[in-house]
Amino acid sequence: MTLRSSLLAVARPLTTAAVAAAVRRGDLAGAVEAFASTPRKTAATYNCLLAGYARAPGRLADARHLFDRIPHPDVVSYNTLLSCHFANGDVDGARRLFSAMPVKDVASWNTMVSGLSKNGALEEAKAVFMAMPVRNAVSWNAMVAALACSGDMGAAEEWFRNAPGKEDAVLWTAMVSGYMDAGNVQKAMEFFEAMPMRNLVSWNAVVAGYVKNSHAGHALRVFKTMVEDAVVQPNASTLSSVLLGCSNLSSLGFGRQIHQWCMKLPLSRSVTVGTSLVSMYCKCGNLDDACKLFDEMHTKDIVAWNAMISGYAQHGNGGKAIKLFEKTKDEGVVPNWITFVAVLTACIHTGLCDFGIQIFQTMQEVYGIEPRVDHYSCMVDLLCRAGQLERAVDMMRSMPFEPHPSAYGTLLAACRVYKNLEFAEFAAGKLIEQHPQSAGAYVQLANIYAVANRWADVSRVRRWMKDNVVVKTPGYSWIEIKGIRHEFRSNDRLHPQLHLIHEKLDKLEELMKAMGYVPDLDFALHDVEESLKVQMLMRHSEKLAIAFGLISSPPGTTLRIFKNLRVCGDCHNAAKLITKIEDREIILRDTTRFHNFRGGHCSCGDYW
Repeated sequence: MTLRSSLLAVARPLTTAAVAAAVRRGDLAGAVEAFASTPRKTAATYNCLLAGYARAPGRLADARHLFDRIPHPDVVSYNTLLSCHFANGDVDGARRLFSAMPVKDVASWNTMVSGLSKNGALEEAKAVFMAMPVRNAVSWNAMVAALACSGDMGAAEEWFRNAPGKEDAVLWTAMVSGYMDAGNVQKAMEFFEAMPMRNLVSWNAVVAGYVKNSHAGHALRVFKTMVEDAVVQPNASTLSSVLLGCSNLSSLGFGRQIHQWCMKLPLSRSVTVGTSLVSMYCKCGNLDDACKLFDEMHTKDIVAWNAMISGYAQHGNGGKAIKLFEKTKDEGVVPNWITFVAVLTACIHTGLCDFGIQIFQTMQEVYGIEPRVDHYSCMVDLLCRAGQLERAVDMMRSMPFEPHPSAYGTLLAACRVYKNLEFAEFAAGKLIEQHPQSAGAYVQLANIYAVANRWADVSRVRRWMKDNVVVKTPGYSWIEIKGIRHEFRSNDRLHPQLHLIHEKLDKLEELMKAMGYVPDLDFALHDVEESLKVQMLMRHSEKLAIAFGLISSPPGTTLRIFKNLRVCGDCHNAAKLITKIEDREIILRDTTRFHNFRGGHCSCGDYW
C-alpha cells in the first residue's frame, strides 16, 4: 500500500466520524463542511449527512439532492431518506420511495409504520405492520406507541399484551406515556411500577406526566428519588420537566437547588437546561437571576430569547421586552409565532395598544407568520384593556376560527372594569355555551351583577350554577417560607397562626387608613352590611398571605406571593401601601402577570 493510499484510508473514517459527530451535535453546517472536506466519500459518509438532513425540518430538497449524488445507495441510504420525507410531512413521497426501494429490511418497514402513524395515517400503519415479512421489538413498540399517541389506550393495551418480549422498557414506557397523556395517572403508575426494567426515558415519562397532569409535587419527589438513589442520571429533558414543575408550584427554593446541582454537570452548558432555568426564575418571580443567567448563556436559540422576552412581559417590563425583541434582529435570530405572542403580551401589560397593532401587522407582512388563535387572543386583550370593547368584539366576530375561551374571559373581565353589562352577558353566554360546567363565567357574571347591585340577577346566576352542577374553584394564595408552602383562602379558619395574622392585619389596616386607604367595596361581593364587607375585604387570601409573610420573615426580606386567580383590586391597593409601611418589596403573581410592589407603587402602573 502506498503512503497516499494509507493516509486516505485513515482520513476516510476520521472524516466520516467528523460528519457523524457534527450531526449528533445538531451542527448541520459543521456536518456539511466536514462532508465537503472528505476527499473520497463512501456510502457511510453520504448516509451520515443524510441523517443530518433528516433531523432538520425543511431540508428535504437538500436531502433528495444529496441522495441522488450517492454512487451506490444502500438500504441505509433509502431508509434515511424515507425518514426525511416523514420528518417533513411528505407522506406521499415516502410511499413512492418505499414502493421503489430495490431492497427493504426490517428497519425500512419499521420506518413506514412509525412515520405513517406519526403523520396520522394509523390504519395504513396497521396494514403495513400486518404485511411485514419479519417483525422485531421495534415494530411492536412503534405500533403500541402509535395507538397510545392516538389516545386509544384500550387498543394500545391489547397490542401490548400480544407483543413478544415484555422485558422491553420502550414498550412499557409507551404505555406509561400514553396513560399520562390521557390523564389517567393511576393507570400510568400501575404500568410504571410493574416494569421489569426501567430506563431514563421511563423515568422522564413519569416526571413529565406528573407535571402535565398538575401533580408537580409528585414530579419533584420522583426527581429526588432519581438523584438521591442514583437510579439513573437525569438529562436535559428530565431537568426541563422538573423545572417546569418548580414553575407551576412557584417553588423557587427547589428550583435554585436544581440550578446548583446542574452547575456540577456538563448539563449546565445545555441550551435546553439554560432556557428552562431562565423560564423557572421568571415564573417564580426572580427576574434578576433570570436576566443574569440569560446574559451568561454562551449559546441562545429562539426558545431562549422567547423565554426572556416572555419573562419581561409577564413582569410588566414591556420596554425591555420590546428592546430584547429588537435585539434578536441584530443577533440574526429569526422570531417565530411564540416570539410575537410574547411581544404582544408585553404590549398588553404596558398599554402599548398602537404599537401592539403595528406588531400584529408586522408579523404577517414582514415575517410571513399567519396569526394563530393565541395572537388574536392577545389582540382582544390589548383592545379590552384599552377600553376599546366594541373593537375587541368586532375582532372576535371577524376571526377565521372560533375564538379561544380565554378571549371571552378577557372580554368578561374588561366588562367588569368598564361596567358594560351588554358585552358581559354576550361573553358569559359564549363561555357557558362552550363549557357549561366551568365556573369562571358564572362567577364573573355574578360579580358584575353584584357591583351593579343587581342582587336578583346574582341569585339567578347562582341558581343557574346549581342547576348545571357547577362547582366553583375556590380562590387561594400561597407563600413559601423556609421551603414550606403555606396556603390561604379568603376568611381562612385553618392556619395555626391565624390569630397572629389577624393581629398584624388589624395594625396594618389602622396605618393604611391613616395614609388615606379607603376599602373598595366593589370587591366585597356579598349582600351584607358595609361593616361586614370591610372586614371580609381585610381577610382576602392575598392579605392573609402577605401578613403571614411579614410575621414569618426577617425585616427587609422580599415576599413572593402567588394566587390562582386574578389579584383583587382592593388587595392591589393595600399591597402598595403595605410596602411603604413595612419598607418591603412584595412580588405577587396572579393568573395574568407579576405585580412588583415597592415603595407604595406597583410595576404595573395600575394598568392591569
